[in-house]
Amino acid sequence: MTAETDTQGSVTAVYKVSGMSCGHCEGAVSGEISEIAGVTSVKAVASTGEVTVISAAALDEETVRAAVDEAGFELVGKI
Repeated sequence: MTAETDTQGSVTAVYKVSGMSCGHCEGAVSGEISEIAGVTSVKAVASTGEVTVISAAALDEETVRAAVDEAGFELVGKI
């Protein structure tokens, strides 16, 4: 799946993150990604390893990877 633009001009992207196992993990990943400029919403789900990010414009995957690394997890890539 590639990034999709909705009617308000936001971009939604879904990433696969390995290593999340609990709510604290979800919060750590969400917190780091939410600090990226332009990000308006982040939802991490530990049970699936999926992180849905809504932003004003498409994000550079390396920027997202750096945020996930900072949280202590590994970005597998976009879904």
